[in-house]
Amino acid sequence: MKIGVFVCHCGENIGRTVNCPEVSKACASFPGVVHSEDYKYMCSDPGQNLIKQAIREKHLDAVVVGSCSPHMHEKTFRKACASAGINSYMVEIANLREHCSWIHEDINQATKKAIDLMRFAVERVKFNQPLETIKVPVTKRSLVIGGGISGIQAALDIANAGFEVVLVEKEPSIGGHMSQLSETFPTLDCSQCILTPRMVEVYQHPKIKLLSYSEVEHVEGFIGNFKVTIRRKAKSVKEELCTGCGLCAEKCPIKKKALSEFDEGLSNRPAIYVPFPQAVPNVPVIDRSVCTYFKTGKCEMCKKVCGREAIDFTQQDTFVTEDVGSIIVATGYKLYSIDKKPEDSIYKGYGEYGYGKFKNVINGLQFERIASASGPTSGEMLRPSDKTVPKKIVFIQCVGSRDESKGFSYCSKICCMYTAKHAMLYKHKVHDGEAYVFYMDIRSGGKNYEEFVRRAIEEDHVNYIRGRVSRIYEEDGKLIVKGEDTIAGLPVVIEADLVVLATAMIAQQEAPKLAQTLNISYDKYGYFQEAHPKLRPVETNTGGVFLAGACHSPRDIPESVAMGSAAAAKSLVLFGADMLEREPIIAKVDATTCAGCFYCQKVCAYNAIEKKEIRDRLGNLQKVVAFVNSGLCQGCGTCNATCPSKSIELIGFKDDQIFAQINAFAEV
Repeated sequence: MKIGVFVCHCGENIGRTVNCPEVSKACASFPGVVHSEDYKYMCSDPGQNLIKQAIREKHLDAVVVGSCSPHMHEKTFRKACASAGINSYMVEIANLREHCSWIHEDINQATKKAIDLMRFAVERVKFNQPLETIKVPVTKRSLVIGGGISGIQAALDIANAGFEVVLVEKEPSIGGHMSQLSETFPTLDCSQCILTPRMVEVYQHPKIKLLSYSEVEHVEGFIGNFKVTIRRKAKSVKEELCTGCGLCAEKCPIKKKALSEFDEGLSNRPAIYVPFPQAVPNVPVIDRSVCTYFKTGKCEMCKKVCGREAIDFTQQDTFVTEDVGSIIVATGYKLYSIDKKPEDSIYKGYGEYGYGKFKNVINGLQFERIASASGPTSGEMLRPSDKTVPKKIVFIQCVGSRDESKGFSYCSKICCMYTAKHAMLYKHKVHDGEAYVFYMDIRSGGKNYEEFVRRAIEEDHVNYIRGRVSRIYEEDGKLIVKGEDTIAGLPVVIEADLVVLATAMIAQQEAPKLAQTLNISYDKYGYFQEAHPKLRPVETNTGGVFLAGACHSPRDIPESVAMGSAAAAKSLVLFGADMLEREPIIAKVDATTCAGCFYCQKVCAYNAIEKKEIRDRLGNLQKVVAFVNSGLCQGCGTCNATCPSKSIELIGFKDDQIFAQINAFAEV
């Protein structure tokens, strides 16, 4: 075998700590190496041309490149070698940057180690075999989980490109939290005005199948070929017959038994309801937990007044199965729940700062509903307790965020901005009112964001106080807010009419369960984990599953929309070919030695191990062995490590390749 070795300086990343010419010279003496050279930037076009030229002139059979991590440029060098006539999998990368230069300071030690790493790679490549990529058909159809602004954007982008989309939303209507907002920062434009047309576009789009009030139950298959089972929860209303006239909700006698989820508990709703006037689809849902019929078997008022006979009390949950090629997860966020805290709290079991105890202590979304024209007060700035106008209001930032004791050490990113927006909305509605903001520091990273905060301070005269609030208590109908101005070094006491808490943005409670269903990773906070924070920010480690919006981490609306489009673009790349090419680095079972214990099946995280019957020529069953589904296998190697009979090998990481590296180390 004729092997070519190429050592990259990586600018100074490797060259500063490793003597690359010396490494190249040492490699030239390795058995099997017929060509060795070094270059400043081997991944550059001139560098790749050096490799191609050497392959053609020296008739190389294999190539070893000493460079940065294979995660960065393995594909680059494989493609260059393939264009010169060498099989892509006859290329090995020795990681001289992360494994050597970045972790050493002594140039002599680093150079010696670099030579050893190159020796290991040279010995390994001698046992490489030419491989061909695995080709699987692609179902050119996408599933979007979550109907917030990010999911809506992703669905529309894919549908407008001509491909079908199944959009699943667990609530009765799409729109997400954006539909609850009064106005959006930094432009202060009406949230509903920009969101509602897109919601309607989704509903009317011929390429989008909208499944509201539904949840993903089970996912099987692999990239390009997923089979998804979806639970359609019973609405007790026949969607195809309902015209959305609203008469059923109007006549429902149960008006005050349920708190409106859309209004964040600040108003009541009937047992049969549409979440909000602009809901899409505009089809009511019966809340069986409060409906008189489902509790006593009586009433049926909604059924009596429905002229379309759309009410169906016998309706049950149904399951549908959809075949899709990609999955976009856009399940959004929820707010940190501060209504129940330990009994040793100074608020005696109630939430932080008296939330849940004092009616006039509310969170940010509740303030949005009060400020909204479609809210419980029709946009008038009124206190929840007595419906009077608050003349003095206090906003408290970082409630739960950046707090290890609450379990959320991260910054929720949007709180500084929406608090500034809230203060401005308040001043626009109550001109003679006073607004105070307690903050740790102000984080306003975004286009026109810093100017927006300055506008709140300078034009709307919002009083920003750097410091934390220590306690809130009620006295003579006022909320006494005690804190400290850390800049002035003085205690602060404010008699407030209303207190608004900027609570942390956290992951959905069901996120870990969904992650396990989709076989994707999630972090300690419950947010879904991307494949690479810089190079693959919307991809997951499971091929064909992409992330969009606040299910990934705290995001504002522009970022959520951008992620929705990015995830859609990744899906469209997948749909660009009839056949999908996958890496051939997968497990393979030797049926002659397999004992059929199926330990491999138990540990496989991708459900890639199947059972295969071995029969003789007469059709008699001889034994049942393990079989690897090449479409599902991700090449993790867990089955290889588990198999007691050593009947499974990972192609590309076979025993002879690994032993060759070990033996090379023993010779050093």
